[in-house]
Amino acid sequence: MFNRLTGTRDALVADYPGLTRDRLYGFTAGDLPAALVIDTGGLTEAGDEIARLMHRQVELAVGEADVLVMLADGQAGLTGEDRYVAALARRSGKPVVLAVNKLEGREAAVAVTEFWELGLDTPHAVSASHGDGVRGLLGAVLAVAPATGSGGQPADDGMARIAVVGRPNVGKSTLINRLLGEERLVTRDEPGTTRDAIRVPVEVDGVTYTLVDTAGIRRRARVTETIEKFSIAKSLQAVDEADAVIVLLDAREGVTEQDASLIGLVLERGRALTIGINKWDGIGDSRRRRFMHGYELALPFLDFVETHPISALHGSNIVDLFKSAARAAAAARAELPTSELTRVLEEVVASHPPPLVRRHRIRLTYAHQGGRRPPVIVVHGNQTELLPDSYRRYLVNCFRKVFRLTGTPIRLELRTGRNPYAGRRNVLTSRQVQKRRRLRAHVRR
Repeated sequence: MFNRLTGTRDALVADYPGLTRDRLYGFTAGDLPAALVIDTGGLTEAGDEIARLMHRQVELAVGEADVLVMLADGQAGLTGEDRYVAALARRSGKPVVLAVNKLEGREAAVAVTEFWELGLDTPHAVSASHGDGVRGLLGAVLAVAPATGSGGQPADDGMARIAVVGRPNVGKSTLINRLLGEERLVTRDEPGTTRDAIRVPVEVDGVTYTLVDTAGIRRRARVTETIEKFSIAKSLQAVDEADAVIVLLDAREGVTEQDASLIGLVLERGRALTIGINKWDGIGDSRRRRFMHGYELALPFLDFVETHPISALHGSNIVDLFKSAARAAAAARAELPTSELTRVLEEVVASHPPPLVRRHRIRLTYAHQGGRRPPVIVVHGNQTELLPDSYRRYLVNCFRKVFRLTGTPIRLELRTGRNPYAGRRNVLTSRQVQKRRRLRAHVRR
């Protein structure tokens, strides 16, 4: 139903109970009336610790909502859990609209008869998978909703997205909860607690950002459950959509091969990067030195990325980590004027010219920006395809230093101007032909 209302595929969907755990937010899409939709996990009367945490998330969502939509399964019929959920909804004091789902191809009036027992006014027959009755349901919801200002959907254009990724149980959800100062996400000392990619707005120094919590990413060989595969796909999609990525490492375990692969994936996708070393408070000085030594050996290519030892549980240094990610996001979206790029290129070439190639020096004439996220700098000249990799890295480092592009990879594109005489033979005159013959005869003698 959430995906149908928002026109997205943000919520994981599978024939598996307890799939949704955290609150998921979205706005109605298409020609539907404007509304903010909150998806929650399923409620059960009895359950384990994770069910208790999900119940807490539902309570928080109920507190935020203006209207509650109770969704029942029309194929399963009225159950004891439906009665339990209806009782909780009534106790909230909020308007409640009852929707009976999965009724495609059935007579609505007959199919919803038993649900009148819940005492929640007229049940609405819907089919979330086919879209039947969804518009009527939303109309009924808005009819009992309290008046709100403009009612329009706030746009998030220009709002920087910062995704938090890492291996399972590294502390991603705990970090976001600590930044927000509330239990916004389900956290538990167990890998695989987070499944969806959860977007959370946060305001820092008057600027609003979107934090994205993701499921832990393990090596492909260890991923066996279908649910986990979809969760990882959501995490990778969040990396693609982000302006900057915070990769959390576990200080107690050191830099693993999976950590290096994940960091390499983020840079390959061209995303700005900040490293957070979590659980730093739980190790001694000698282990800290060993960790940093291993970090420098395993990841020597991260000299442009800021690194922050933190404690997500206690909140140590997490604000600095977030501000570093915000700076990296701003660098990834920076606009670089052509005049300034060309000026820097001229100064660099004058102080350290490109090497000779085939007895000719490579000429680099001007530069301009070719894209953002990550910044793409296009350099024009002649024989640029012969420019050594070492000089390309030198150019990138110079541009990075001048424009302060910390935390973001920079892509350098070299373009050689077209030679107008390429492929054209110079036709000699008869006098030039005779002169060439005399010279050849002289050489033979």
